[in-house]
Amino acid sequence: MNTVIHSDTQIGLVRLRVHNLTRSIEFYQSVIGLNVLKREEKTAYLSANGQSVLVEIEEHVDAVRVQPRTTTGLYHFALLVPTRKDLGVVLQHMLEQKMDIGQSDHYVSEALYLSDPDGNGIEIYADRPRSTWKRDASNHYVMGSEPIMWRELLDEAKDEQWNGLPQETIIGHIHLHASDLELAKEFYVEKLGFEVVGDYKAMRALFIAAGGYHHHIGLNVWAGIGAPSPPKGAIGLVYYTIILPDSTARNDVIKRLDKNGIDVKTNEDFYVFTDPFGIEIRLACK
Repeated sequence: MNTVIHSDTQIGLVRLRVHNLTRSIEFYQSVIGLNVLKREEKTAYLSANGQSVLVEIEEHVDAVRVQPRTTTGLYHFALLVPTRKDLGVVLQHMLEQKMDIGQSDHYVSEALYLSDPDGNGIEIYADRPRSTWKRDASNHYVMGSEPIMWRELLDEAKDEQWNGLPQETIIGHIHLHASDLELAKEFYVEKLGFEVVGDYKAMRALFIAAGGYHHHIGLNVWAGIGAPSPPKGAIGLVYYTIILPDSTARNDVIKRLDKNGIDVKTNEDFYVFTDPFGIEIRLACK
């Protein structure tokens, strides 16, 4: 049994709980650039390529909305676009939409930040070439939070027509509020099998990944050490998915979890378990 998760592991779809489905669909289509692949009475399935689902949204009109940075759960999910030019087109579109956006140059990537109508955090970003990523003496990626070069990005767009997100867009990573980073490391690294690629104690954050990526999962304690889980059924993250390349790689993960006493439930298409912070995770195969 392998002790490290397969190098081709990726983050798959995320499912969010929202107050108003129609309002959310309008936002994710007109602002973010995803398309409705399928719609049910209370749920919509959103896609960039018309085939695979990236985001599911489910409506709960009476769900509680918690104050930001007060519980564990979603900080943001991150949509990775293929090129810097694509990110420039996104930026141009956001400015035309008069959206309130954040931004950051992380050295390994450039990112834009915003929230959906229910406060669910979203990052849209483009990676810099992996050959330019630098590691420190601890073999962790050197990352920062500098202003992006707005004009350069807009010049990349060159007045390209906005047609939604590129078909190659994927969920690049997910960033979570945890209540204890040592507990997070024990679970996600020692039990689940991800590798530490950034232990940023000054930032109170831990970044982990498979296959040498700059991070597939970010974990922070910005909601406070010992932060509680959100109330059951609250607005926010319902679950996120970890995608393994095949059933062998998935079974390795399941064996590790079972060995460590983690309760894994089965379904026809996925396996489901919960992290120490009440966050539901599903395992699936490509």
